[in-house]
Amino acid sequence: MSRVSSRPPSEATLRRLERASGSLATQAVARMDEELSWFRAMPADQRSWVTLVAQAGIASLVEWCRSPGRPPRLTGEVFGAAPRELVRAVALKQTVDLVKVTVEVMEEHVASVAEPGDEDSLRLAVLQFSREVAFATAHVYASFAENRGAWDARLEALAVDALVRGERSDELSGRAAALGWAATTPAVVVVGAAPKGVDDPHAAVRRAARALRCDVLVGVHAEQLVVVLGSVHELESAAERISDEFGDGPVVTGPVVDGLGRAAVSAATALAGLRAARAWPEAPRPVSADALLAERALDGDPLARAALQERVSAPLRAAGGGVLETVRAVLASGGNLEASARAIFVHPNTVRYRLKRAAELTGLSATDPRGSWTLQVALALAALDEDRSLWH
Repeated sequence: MSRVSSRPPSEATLRRLERASGSLATQAVARMDEELSWFRAMPADQRSWVTLVAQAGIASLVEWCRSPGRPPRLTGEVFGAAPRELVRAVALKQTVDLVKVTVEVMEEHVASVAEPGDEDSLRLAVLQFSREVAFATAHVYASFAENRGAWDARLEALAVDALVRGERSDELSGRAAALGWAATTPAVVVVGAAPKGVDDPHAAVRRAARALRCDVLVGVHAEQLVVVLGSVHELESAAERISDEFGDGPVVTGPVVDGLGRAAVSAATALAGLRAARAWPEAPRPVSADALLAERALDGDPLARAALQERVSAPLRAAGGGVLETVRAVLASGGNLEASARAIFVHPNTVRYRLKRAAELTGLSATDPRGSWTLQVALALAALDEDRSLWH
């Protein structure tokens, strides 16, 4: 059995390899075009970048053979020939295929390039160098992934900060689009305390969101964990699952909005609910910000006060037929229908009918503890607003 020579290729062989580098690169690209369907579909500029990388690789092989003891600097020498966009356009597996084709072409032409008696040395050099290129390829893609991850994290933080601050929706949508978020995807914002003793709460939320097949943006803002979920369906149940990743205390969901451009509304509502949630210690987790309208209004949230007027007070006033009078009587009696009927001189069945009508108008039941509480606050605030309008 013949023993493969471990000596480097001769200078004459390396000069011949240099002269043949352009032709070898062209033949390698032609082979790629023939064997790799995805390569044929690439734009012309990206195909030209691949040609440059192949030529740079052959030139680097020559320098590597001339200085075998020199530490290889293949990342810059080979991949520096193409823009960073090539890493985005070509996946790691595809790059491995490109390297494989290039090495095969070089191996096939060893006999025609090498000086007589130098074939084994050149063939061994090609094989050793291809291993170095493989390591360099992995380094390039790992570095890109790390840099991209850091950039995405920064972009995500800016997007969440803009959302919390209520900045312009077009800027928020642009940042989220760069993170792969579809602009028209329905969205909901979930807020609560960030978990203590967790190094990276973002990762846990992302894992849970991926399991639910939801788009997600995560940020920690003033010790509050802010999560934006996007999906075409089941956002409420997704928010309930994500609530497990928050710290102790209440978790509040904003209203579902029809796109990320309106997510600031969901965020403002959710944050207002979180500030007021301590007034309802028994609240479920998560709790909808709309379920906290009374507490939010008492906390000074003008949106909640306006919502109570629009959804509760105004419909009851406009209902007629003694509906508002009956609701007030039931609230005053602590939910006793017979006592309420006596107070307003009607039959208890009439009270029941009117309460059913009030529930249809407002979504609230005067005989339910939470419903009666919200009705009392809404009617009290409406009375105060009416008094103010009389004074002015």
